[in-house]
This record gives sequence, C-alpha cells and structure tokens, in this order.
Amino acid sequence: MKFISPKIHGIIDYLVVVFLLASPTLFGFTGLLSCFTYALGGVHLALTLLTDFSGGLFKIIPLPIHGLIELVVGIALIVIAYTLFKDIAAGKLFYTVFGAAVLLVFVVTDYKGVKSV
Repeated sequence: MKFISPKIHGIIDYLVVVFLLASPTLFGFTGLLSCFTYALGGVHLALTLLTDFSGGLFKIIPLPIHGLIELVVGIALIVIAYTLFKDIAAGKLFYTVFGAAVLLVFVVTDYKGVKSV
C-alpha cells in the first residue's frame, strides 16, 4: 500500500537530513561512524534538493529514480552495518535500523504520484 505522497516524502527527506546531521551528537558517535553519518546526511540533502518533486530545489532527478536510489541505499546501509561497522555496536544497530527504515519508506511511498508543486 503506497500511502506516502511525494510531498510528504519530501518532508520526510528533510527530517531525515536533520536526524542524520544530529545523530553523531545525539548518540555520541565518534570517528568513522560520525564521519560516515555526517557524509550520509550531506548526500541525502543533495539527493533531496536535486529531486523533481515539491521538496526539490533543482528538480533534476526524476522521483522514481530517487526511489530506486533509496532502495539501493537502504540495502547498502544494512550491508554496511554488518561489514564496515561490525565491530562498532552502536554503528551496527544504528545502520541496521536506519537501513530498514529507509526500505520501509521506499515500500510505502507513491513515487509515481502526481507532483505537488
């Protein structure tokens, strides 16, 4: 069931960026875990700003491609949790849960919905 509209997805994307940029401070991340989380926040902000939906500023990336990118990223984050952060309990938990959340949002978003300008 696709109950998240493109407009709501855009709002979620910006909230995710804020969450990612705040997470190192909120959860006490340091080192690689902190740097990776900040970088992911920056990449997610760029993706959101470049997407062709109401939340996008430059409207270059079609929304269905945005969705496919999020699908790949969601899977990659879970893999990264068990490879790159396998010895960092906080990183393993954070990226397993965050990757699953990205996949859940992917499943319930209507990426073909009418654009809300």
